[in-house]
Amino acid sequence: MNSYVNMGVGALLGTVFVLMSVSIASEGIFHSEAPEKEGFTIVAEETGGAEAAGGDEAAKAVPIATLLASADATAGASVFKKCASCHNADKGGPNKVGPNLYGVVNRPIASHEGFSYSAGMTTFSEDHKLVWDFDHLNFFLEAPKKHVPGTAMGFAGLKKDDERANLIAYLRTLSDNPVPLPTADAGAAATEGGAAATDGAAPAEGGAAATTTEGSTPAEGGTTTEQPAAQ
Repeated sequence: MNSYVNMGVGALLGTVFVLMSVSIASEGIFHSEAPEKEGFTIVAEETGGAEAAGGDEAAKAVPIATLLASADATAGASVFKKCASCHNADKGGPNKVGPNLYGVVNRPIASHEGFSYSAGMTTFSEDHKLVWDFDHLNFFLEAPKKHVPGTAMGFAGLKKDDERANLIAYLRTLSDNPVPLPTADAGAAATEGGAAATDGAAPAEGGAAATTTEGSTPAEGGTTTEQPAAQ
């Protein structure tokens, strides 16, 4: 009996010895240095910083009056081709996916007869009682959905200042009595005060360039769905 016990204990000790030897050998063979940085660095977006950056951008925005001073209506007519699939610019012309834009400058937002505006554009016009003046057209054409939440216009916007100014200059010519161009001083004041008044001064849907689907200019391919155009 004792011999069996001794054999069992010996076998157990032998097994433990073998396992320890294997463990020590493995550690020596496969040993790797600890990384200087453990794991992956997760960078969290700082909302506050982004908002601050956006505020700085707005503060540096060039007043539309300044942009219009050197704008080219002829070049704007070329930009309008992006909007033509959704907007008609002829006097008395029909509405398309978006409202007719003849006379859009200084026209009350969401007011073009016979056009069914989106709920977002309608609500915006009722809340602010605005017209498609130069500032609002500029704001809206830059980022339709940002300035008029809920607008059906799918156009991303015209980010280039000169492109927007040229388009607005062209829209101004679509009238029997074109609205006078703003002065640089008046434009600067409107940009600082007007924009804030409407949370980005969204130029509502009827806005000029609405060539995109609810009054704004359609994207390059001209695909938009509720014409931004001036209402």
